[in-house]
Amino acid sequence: MKLQTEPLDWRDGDVPVSCRFDDPYFSLDNGLAETRFVFLTGNNLPSRFRDGFHIAELGFGTGLNLLATLDLWRANGQSGALHFTSFEAFPMRAEDMIRAQQAFPDLAPIAQELAPYWAEGAREITLPDLHFTLVEGDARDTLQTMTHPADAWFLDGFAPAKNPELWEPDLLTCVAEKTAPNGTAATYTAAGHVRRALDAAGLTTTRVPGFGRKRHMTIARKAV
Repeated sequence: MKLQTEPLDWRDGDVPVSCRFDDPYFSLDNGLAETRFVFLTGNNLPSRFRDGFHIAELGFGTGLNLLATLDLWRANGQSGALHFTSFEAFPMRAEDMIRAQQAFPDLAPIAQELAPYWAEGAREITLPDLHFTLVEGDARDTLQTMTHPADAWFLDGFAPAKNPELWEPDLLTCVAEKTAPNGTAATYTAAGHVRRALDAAGLTTTRVPGFGRKRHMTIARKAV
């Protein structure tokens, strides 16, 4: 990860808010609970886990989704390695990531394990149970470089109204193309234009109850 100065504000001492997009990096209510509800349960995990299961993500942010997924992988006693690829145009500074992750004591052991990698500016992390790759740059350009299709997608850009680049139809078409048969996607947003773009790209979307104060979210599946 090339260290950049991504401008942040901190709300309530623990929640980073992007100055660029004027949006918090995770839920003000409970970021970890939101990740587990939207991205893990939304992709029907851990029941689909297997050795080599590949998750791809639009928007790495604080790394919370990676930590929560690896925590679930380990808690499930899963054998083999999780593959996790994340696309991020504006990576946070390592010290800001580490500070943000401290808001989640349940994930402290994993956060502490990975913190030295962030401090070193790592783009790839290889552990016995994890193969992680961070792809820096505009996903509209970089997503084509992903050669192994994803079994599950975490669509976790900032709100579509504030970060429309990550929700453009052409990019979501590429997401669908890079999804394995029976692969899934989940996102906190239920915006109609996002669901229509995913449907048009070949995924079948469903609007389901959202987390906390969000009435709805979106899950999607690719047919065989």
